[in-house]
Amino acid sequence: MLIIKILFWVFLFIIFYAYLGYGILLFILVRVKRLFGKKKTIFKKDYEPEVTLFVAAYNEKDFVDAKVKNSLSLEYPSEKVKQVWVTDGSDDGTPDALKKYAGQGVEVYHEDARGGKIGAMNRGFKFVKSPIVIFSDANTMLGNESIRRIVNMFANPSVGCVSGEKRIYQQETQSAAETEGIYWKYESTLKKWDAELYSVVGAAGELFAVRRELFEDVEPDTLLDDFIISLRIAMKGYTIQYDPEAYAIEAPSANVKEELKRKIRISAGGIQSVIRLKQLLNPFRYGLLSFQYISHRVLRWTLAPLGLLLILLLNIAIMGSEGYNSKSIYTWLMLGQLVFYVAALTGWWLEHHKIRLKLLFIPYYFFIMNLAVFLGLKRYLKRTQSVNWERAKRANT
Repeated sequence: MLIIKILFWVFLFIIFYAYLGYGILLFILVRVKRLFGKKKTIFKKDYEPEVTLFVAAYNEKDFVDAKVKNSLSLEYPSEKVKQVWVTDGSDDGTPDALKKYAGQGVEVYHEDARGGKIGAMNRGFKFVKSPIVIFSDANTMLGNESIRRIVNMFANPSVGCVSGEKRIYQQETQSAAETEGIYWKYESTLKKWDAELYSVVGAAGELFAVRRELFEDVEPDTLLDDFIISLRIAMKGYTIQYDPEAYAIEAPSANVKEELKRKIRISAGGIQSVIRLKQLLNPFRYGLLSFQYISHRVLRWTLAPLGLLLILLLNIAIMGSEGYNSKSIYTWLMLGQLVFYVAALTGWWLEHHKIRLKLLFIPYYFFIMNLAVFLGLKRYLKRTQSVNWERAKRANT
């Protein structure tokens, strides 16, 4: 029973640390760094290199006009901005819809064969000539100063990648899927602190940029291209920086089923990434980057979700051995777990009955996030997760 109790507390600590503890520790470390070091800001007013806005798109005809017009309106010298669209496999007229913008710096590269997003990125990158490449999705609109703010960070030669912020349109009615916006606000805070301490651990595919000379073709079966590309750059000794005011905004998932589909893919890709970037687990080689990577990413894709299941089973075993005791901490921890799962179940019931109560959507969303890890692991092990686009349906805005 002693071993069971030790395992219980170990996994409880891992869960706490992965979701809250690391954030608290990060807050403290950043404050200490501010006390003993000067924040170095490199800003060159005349630093305006040419940039390429790179979009890998599959059947995005409905978003073409809005995306191109948004890109053309961004605050940056227009003669220094080129758009490269790779539309491989699209059969809905996306390439044709882009042709009318040929005279406005928009280049389209198309092949009928569908090779997935990373295949399109590897192929299309060969047509890029500018020193800075900014990736974004066809269905996301960029903030007006996004290019300017991203480019400013590259004025620092130690920066190899810059991640923008993913924002979610806020609507008057909140569904469980729209709780995604709350999650991303928390993630945004952690990213700001990560960047201030040393480096962000992975860029958001909705908006991120790299130095062209640092990009390397990624394995064609890669699921999280943004994550792999950015961290491989960081492993070369460069940092990944973050500016929340350089943002891409999109609608939330249409419903929890669509959000779960998206998170399962991310989880499968996360597990693939942990294996593919196994060298980064070595803190003796990568130091602070390894610490941030393990704390912020690896635990959430591995031990933390497993721990949620194990502490429930271990708590039941402890209660079964010692019996009910209202003064025992194990009794109260068991009660807390039961309350959480009842709240998550109630959130599921409310979601399916179109009743909006944000307080219960949060535990439901948290449960869905961790369920997705188990389902993603299953897909990864069975090799059933396709590399091709599986875009989740988005809510109307």
